[in-house]
Amino acid sequence: MTKTDGGAMAARAMELKKELWRLVKEIVDEDDYMVETADQAITTLCSLKYLKQSNNTLSFKLDDHAFTVPQEFRCPISKELMKDPVVLATGQTYDRAFIQRWFNEGNRTCPQTQQVLSHLDLTPNQLVKEMISQWCKEHGVELPKPVDNIDEAVTAAERVYLQPGYINSLLDKLSQPLSDQKEAAKELRKLTKKMPSFRALFGEHPDAIPQLLHPLSSGSADTHPDLQEDLITTVLNLSIHDNNKRLVAEDPVAIPLIIESLKSGTIQTRSNAAAALFTLSALDPNKLIIGKSGALKPLIDLLDEGHPLAMKDAATAIFNICFAHENKGRAVNEGAVNVILKKIADHVLVDELLAILAMLSSHQNAVDEMGELGAVSCLLNVIRESTCEHNKENCVAILFTICMNDRTKWKEIRQEENANGTLSRLAQSGTLRAKRKASGILERLNKAASLTHTA
Repeated sequence: MTKTDGGAMAARAMELKKELWRLVKEIVDEDDYMVETADQAITTLCSLKYLKQSNNTLSFKLDDHAFTVPQEFRCPISKELMKDPVVLATGQTYDRAFIQRWFNEGNRTCPQTQQVLSHLDLTPNQLVKEMISQWCKEHGVELPKPVDNIDEAVTAAERVYLQPGYINSLLDKLSQPLSDQKEAAKELRKLTKKMPSFRALFGEHPDAIPQLLHPLSSGSADTHPDLQEDLITTVLNLSIHDNNKRLVAEDPVAIPLIIESLKSGTIQTRSNAAAALFTLSALDPNKLIIGKSGALKPLIDLLDEGHPLAMKDAATAIFNICFAHENKGRAVNEGAVNVILKKIADHVLVDELLAILAMLSSHQNAVDEMGELGAVSCLLNVIRESTCEHNKENCVAILFTICMNDRTKWKEIRQEENANGTLSRLAQSGTLRAKRKASGILERLNKAASLTHTA
């Protein structure tokens, strides 16, 4: 066990001992203590016992005989017998599932040496694998099977957090005094960020989401921005897990509380609330729930405010939610077109906002508003100035829709074409879709000019 892992487990043990002491003292000192307090004491004691056992899981027991696993056969991360040993660029060997999870969390170093890796290739360590196989045969130990799902790779030190009693104790604290709420919220935020397996636990607790959001429902978080931020970030972390998307969205208070946090709190809270709505809206039924709940107005307001930290989260959430056609009308009614055109003119998030505008252009009210707000000039400017073919394609697709719906814009486009030949160049050198749309606009302009000349 490394010093880091040993220190983490020792710190966790100290936390559990302090909590156990507090609970036992309350039971001993108060004749009328609550039954829940005794339950929490039992849960804490079980967690402490499990942590102690986890600290000593360096041996296998078979027929009452203990076989110590050689150090070189244990993964430096999980501390357990390696199932699929692989070698890093530094020459260190790890169990594949655990080192891959290390990389998936954004790390680019060797956990043992802390060296920055020149590459992330994993080479099977056949020699160690054969040695482990031979050791298992000699000691009558079943050869461990590789972990198929990286998210299921759990270290011995982490298993204590996956006990039902531990998550229950954290959720219970969210209905206790403010100091307990803050402590539990911070711990839940940390665990749901680092442990995919911990996120999955929420699906096994039917009341987990209401308990998690209790401080937001009761108003505790209104005067404590850090508590609100931790809870909303926990919801964001939970929503990454596919099975939790429906669990969160279908809870009657969850989406309204996320939307409320979207309007208030720290900018990080608002940004994470927008990101949570984006992640939840991956499911089609959730798009409708979120749209009907009134999320688009605060998302558009957040985009309009222009804070760099929050704008992209707001934009991606709007984009995802507007895949549902009825939400397009809601977005238009809440002023999305005006805000988007202003941001594009200011060269802000042009890629993302053009994609939203292209999606909204299938709604008649959006097309009408684009014409009124000077979208034609803005879009032609982007086609002339942009080096991004996808952006040009979105621009000309929107222009095509405007042309099909509003003949009064033909004159403006013709004048631009006569002056700069913007669409002619796009018809020759753009993407296939851009060429088709640009040619379609030019064809209509030429037909109109021909008819006028004949008349």
